[in-house]
Amino acid sequence: MTAQRKHKIWTWIGSILGILVLIVAFGSMFLSARWKPILTEKIKDGVYNGSHHLYRIDFKSINLNVITGSLALRDVTLTPDTSVFDSLKKKQLAPAHTFELKLKKLQITRVGILTAYFKKRIDVSEILLQQPSINMIFNKVTKKPDTLKDEKSLYEQISKTFKSVHVKSIKIVDADFDYINKTAAKKTKNSIKHLDITVNDFLLDSLSGSDTTRFYYTKDVSFQLTGYKSVTKDKMYSMKVDTVKGSTSSKKIIVKGFKLTPLYDELTFARKYKIQKDRYNLAFEKIEFNGVDFIGLNTNQQLHAKSLRIGPANVEVFMSRESPPPPGLDKGQNYPHMALKRLNIPTLIDTVKLRNVNVKYSEFNPASKKTGSVNFKALTGNIFNVTNDSVQLTKKSHAIADLNTLLMGAGKLNVKIDFNLTDNNGAFTYSGNMGKFDLKNLNPLSKSLGLIEIESGDIQHIDFKASGNLRSATGSMNMLYNNLKVKLLSDNIDGEGTKEKGFLSFLANTILVKNENPQKGEAPRTANMTNTRINSGSFFNLMWKTVFVGIKDIVGVGIVPEKNPVKQQKVIAKKIREQKRADRKAARKAKREKN
Repeated sequence: MTAQRKHKIWTWIGSILGILVLIVAFGSMFLSARWKPILTEKIKDGVYNGSHHLYRIDFKSINLNVITGSLALRDVTLTPDTSVFDSLKKKQLAPAHTFELKLKKLQITRVGILTAYFKKRIDVSEILLQQPSINMIFNKVTKKPDTLKDEKSLYEQISKTFKSVHVKSIKIVDADFDYINKTAAKKTKNSIKHLDITVNDFLLDSLSGSDTTRFYYTKDVSFQLTGYKSVTKDKMYSMKVDTVKGSTSSKKIIVKGFKLTPLYDELTFARKYKIQKDRYNLAFEKIEFNGVDFIGLNTNQQLHAKSLRIGPANVEVFMSRESPPPPGLDKGQNYPHMALKRLNIPTLIDTVKLRNVNVKYSEFNPASKKTGSVNFKALTGNIFNVTNDSVQLTKKSHAIADLNTLLMGAGKLNVKIDFNLTDNNGAFTYSGNMGKFDLKNLNPLSKSLGLIEIESGDIQHIDFKASGNLRSATGSMNMLYNNLKVKLLSDNIDGEGTKEKGFLSFLANTILVKNENPQKGEAPRTANMTNTRINSGSFFNLMWKTVFVGIKDIVGVGIVPEKNPVKQQKVIAKKIREQKRADRKAARKAKREKN
């Protein structure tokens, strides 16, 4: 075959291909132009009719590529009709949530256009919403009782037009999301930036509505929020969250890297206020909900979960006594089970799991001008039946906490707390025990807040039990220990200008401090504990102050913090003087009798 003939053949082939390309291109343009108004009408009618006339969708333009099966809508808005919503609400058919949506572009890829046109089935590979603005509005609605027949299902409403709708993936990327609650006395709004949502395998057909493996016609809805940062409204804290993610198929919500960091140091923070104010410094590596009922959360705003795991984490609380307590404020309302009652969302968590949580409480006492602290290392344990759900409370009305920790990082302490969830007076009981413990570990607390240094002292065993409520707690204690010696730290406490603290410490150890329990030849001493909570005292303040009352009763001198340590030591000095006078009087009497 000659080169000239080969050239002609390739010219024919190229011409034929070029003509075919032109035919396809012009055909695509013709079909696109013809189908644009049809698709526009179908999309708007589909949204309008498929939502009980609740929603209307609008867009500035529609671009269709028949060859690739892609569709793009520009300047899209989705808005609910409030009059239709009110009508549906009266019929008990209104959804709990409505949505408002704005976005520049909605991209749909690989749409089976011919399948949709000829077979009445919509098959879509992906729907992508880039950087949308979404308002999700919650309204409290009542649902029609099951005994009454609901109106047509979503599938029944589209079945005359399409046999099925299948979307492999719906992605919402980098959304600005506002959650608006209209049910509260005052409308509340919570905003989230940079939210990603992925919906996998959405299927609407004759069977998917009753498929129990699907969540609202989908196999999975997952979400993720990354790199959230903000400053609190009062400008006192910075807040940071590394990631928040969840999935309906796994029934999990996981928060990683949550931090609430004060913007000022301890005393500077406290002096920003004219009243006492707790300062928090929180860092949670991981918070994980498991077994979440997403349908109940979405429909009824009920938080039901099998478990909530918290930790590792660090929790620090600081409070200065320089300022007066808030007038009229009673921290009793912040008892854990009282605060649970005030949650505006019905909650049921079968088990709260605390794992390796470090807790530190610090307090500045202006009388000593020092800050003392107590810490609980590696707090671990479970709290069962954490709920304010009225139905659950009729079955179980108590939450039980079983916890263990290391007091001052050294003493293994076990505590059980029984919360009465229905008692209006905040009733609770607690008990605990601790093994061997070197009392010198309490010096960071006793030296700063009590002006007493523990030179030596070894606990062999301690156990206690008590019952309490919003106002007080009473109980009993056993504590076995030996070799207890203390040193008084303040000057001029005997009222006579002396600074001989060593001598007073000697007298305190000789006269007031009982250096061991049991003492030789005697039965072990026990203590009855009674303590009344002041309004500015917290739940844990009442618990530990009650325990410390028992310790003080057994030991004989305060080795634990008092509101005014200088005053406390003056009381100690007064007791010493009284004991010295009594000893001298007894000696004179004995001398007279001898003579």
